Amino acid sequence: MVDFIERKISVLSFIQYSVVQLLGAISGAALANAMFNHRLIETATKLRTGGNLYLGEIVATAGLILIINLLIKQEKLALIPAMVAAWIGSAYFFTSSTSFANPAVTIGRTFSDSFAGIAPSCAPKFIAAQILGALIGLGLTKLLTHDK
Repeated sequence: MVDFIERKISVLSFIQYSVVQLLGAISGAALANAMFNHRLIETATKLRTGGNLYLGEIVATAGLILIINLLIKQEKLALIPAMVAAWIGSAYFFTSSTSFANPAVTIGRTFSDSFAGIAPSCAPKFIAAQILGALIGLGLTKLLTHDK
């Protein structure tokens, strides 16, 4: 999404990436459901509401975008996978929302009625918080790198 906002990818590429991420997230939820002996596709009932959770998503997403963009600017692309894993893994513990940090992940987790799920009715506000977080992360990147 950030690459689309910055006009680094086309509308078609943005749509293609989004579809593939959604399919991956839903497939991941189905796989997790199978591992825990649930139906492959479920509808989550876990309510996740409140400003504190939305703030957690803003922080999780802003940090994620900031880390990725700073590593790109520093031409340290090989570090991105490990740093993303470290950020998301730790943000699970230090954010109130448990760090979904990606709209596709949020949608995928609506298909798992587990402790990790999110009720479909709660997903739009989480996604809005993630979009805001992405914009903040992009803004912080520009501020820290003096980029216009």
